[in-house]
Amino acid sequence: MHNQKISWRRIGVFMLIATALANIFRFDLLSHKAALTALPGWIAVLLSVMAEGAGILLAALIARAFLGKMRPVPVQLLGNLPWIPLSMSALALVLLSVVGVDNSYGMNPHWYGLVAAGGTLLYCIMEEYGWRGYLQTELSPLANGLKYVVVGFCWYLWHLTFLTDASLGDNLFFLGMMILGSWGIGQVAEATKSILACACFHLIIQIMMFNALIRSGISLQEKVIILSIAAVSYFWLVKKWERHQAALDKAQSENDMAATN
Repeated sequence: MHNQKISWRRIGVFMLIATALANIFRFDLLSHKAALTALPGWIAVLLSVMAEGAGILLAALIARAFLGKMRPVPVQLLGNLPWIPLSMSALALVLLSVVGVDNSYGMNPHWYGLVAAGGTLLYCIMEEYGWRGYLQTELSPLANGLKYVVVGFCWYLWHLTFLTDASLGDNLFFLGMMILGSWGIGQVAEATKSILACACFHLIIQIMMFNALIRSGISLQEKVIILSIAAVSYFWLVKKWERHQAALDKAQSENDMAATN
């Protein structure tokens, strides 16, 4: 029987590593941004974004390895139907490429849209390894409501927004968004067991809110178009995934019953 005990010490180590490494780059404590000025601007921003995501990815891989010794870690990169998260990813790349993203780097908006979408998706995968790929699984013994609140609160703490000049109202709003996002993307993780599928939903949030690669390069009307197409397509694919999983579970149950007779 699998050990369902939550290791709060492991969660603490995960948060310490993820927060320390990510915010070293987020707050430019090593003055890496000055060192990147010799590179084209879009490459410098892309590398900075990847550096922030690498911290939580490393912390998640370490924590997942130790958790995996105690019980299964079911949320994997592609889940059990790889074509669905890959289709979701392709749709995001196509949408941003077709719409285009205005930029100050002198790049063609459509080409830059592909770069921005690809870079943001990769960053979202890094984050999702932490929040859904590890932490949500670690907290699975908790009731769903409490689990998503804890994940959302940790997600908020990781950003260290309270150390910036953001107001109390801004912090409370951001905390609420993190909890709401944890519930929403958490449902996707439960249904698909796919980090990439979760990252695609995370990407939508990144597009609608401030994003270091996209910034104000997409108009509100374009964001609504992207959101509408992506959301409808993604929810349809997730429902298709759930029906497939339900059929598999039913077949497995019937096989188990036949084996016992």
